[in-house]
Amino acid sequence: MKNLPNLAILTLLVVFFFSCEKEDFESIGGSQSPMGEVGNRVTSSSMSIAGVSSFTAEVVSLENGVSTYSGSATVTNAAIKNILANAPECTVNGNTVTATGIKFKSTTKGIESISGLSPGVIVNYDAKVGDTYPTGDGHKRKVVARSSEDDYSYGFFNIKVIKVEEDLNMMGVSKITYWANHKFGLVGIEFKLDDNTTAKFPVYNTFEN
Repeated sequence: MKNLPNLAILTLLVVFFFSCEKEDFESIGGSQSPMGEVGNRVTSSSMSIAGVSSFTAEVVSLENGVSTYSGSATVTNAAIKNILANAPECTVNGNTVTATGIKFKSTTKGIESISGLSPGVIVNYDAKVGDTYPTGDGHKRKVVARSSEDDYSYGFFNIKVIKVEEDLNMMGVSKITYWANHKFGLVGIEFKLDDNTTAKFPVYNTFEN
């Protein structure tokens, strides 16, 4: 599908760059994770996909357990730049797209999106298969698998992961799948499009639990 890279990378940017405050429901517990501390940087693949590269987001403040990120990406694709330019959190300057005010909560128990495409708990590291997490936009995330051995390739080694799925049905994306690890946090995101094609991106944090 010609639009696969465009839609997938656009959705990856939107997850971090579009803000929507969460509704009031149960939050993730646990102590503060280093991944939520000022200076932690989140990156993805260094490859240029459909004119988008150099995605990075960094924690610029931490208050009451909520981390605020600023992010940027190099975008040469005019269509994607036009869409992101309509987001109030985004600023487009030439081929550089920046965003501020994106909020997440990272603890020793798990990860929660406070603002973004789907506010709510992304993963609880103590999760059991079948657990569900409601989101602020009316969707649910569901734990569909949990590793019992190191079977997920991450960089130069394998790790145990928790796999969480979210039926989205927005912007041509039918499902988002998250992989998370208790030490490294969110380690992968996959987008499944309406035509059943998929695009998966690794996620790296500077700090770890």
